[in-house]
Amino acid sequence: MARENLNSNSLSLRGRVRVGASPDEADVLIAPSVLSADFGRLAEQVQAATEAGADLIHVDVMDGLFVPNISFGEVVVDAIRAATHLPLNIHLMIQEPDNLLPTFMKADTDQILVHAEACRHLHRTVARVREQGNQVGVAINPGTPVAAVEEVLPLLDIVMVMSVNPGFAGQSYIPESVGKIRRLRGIIDDANLAAQVEVDGGVKADWTAQESVRAGASILVAGSAIFNKNETVPEAMRGMRGCLAGLV
Repeated sequence: MARENLNSNSLSLRGRVRVGASPDEADVLIAPSVLSADFGRLAEQVQAATEAGADLIHVDVMDGLFVPNISFGEVVVDAIRAATHLPLNIHLMIQEPDNLLPTFMKADTDQILVHAEACRHLHRTVARVREQGNQVGVAINPGTPVAAVEEVLPLLDIVMVMSVNPGFAGQSYIPESVGKIRRLRGIIDDANLAAQVEVDGGVKADWTAQESVRAGASILVAGSAIFNKNETVPEAMRGMRGCLAGLV
């Protein structure tokens, strides 16, 4: 299938965060995770998040091997892509994802994130994504040290800190993630690199978002904080933006 060129609608991640400084609320990108959306109204919910000011749409692809659950496949990701002009932040929770990379890299704006723990040859996997012109990121689980990504940091657009153990929606944020984000941000800044820090898991419109940003995260994945039965998607997006107001 031909790759879509959506550059006119894409958001450039590079340059959004000042090197050597924590991002403020104007720099922070919010990526609603459709794993928490109403699957019966998936396109509608993606469109609602887009219209409410989301910056990215986060898509969790689970294989039932690297993580216990199975979530989206190619057809559903294609439908999500068709429902928004925003870049897809595609989180591949897939063991040895190399053979499936073309399945999900169908638009120039697709951001592909693989797990350090799931790739036998991480450098090669990252290089394959870069060769296609897509932005590439590496995710690390709560029990994985920051050192696991240091050798590929110069190649990365994003490093994603998992603030829960992957595979299930609705988990609580692991507080120790704040220190991990801070250490990672320091390594990136000390090396004068461009990678952004993304945080995924249990992020809500409270201290979890605030402390993540203060520590140096500039992309916040939010699932049940955006898609829930207590408020509309626009209300939830306003709450998330509001909790970040005034952060320095």
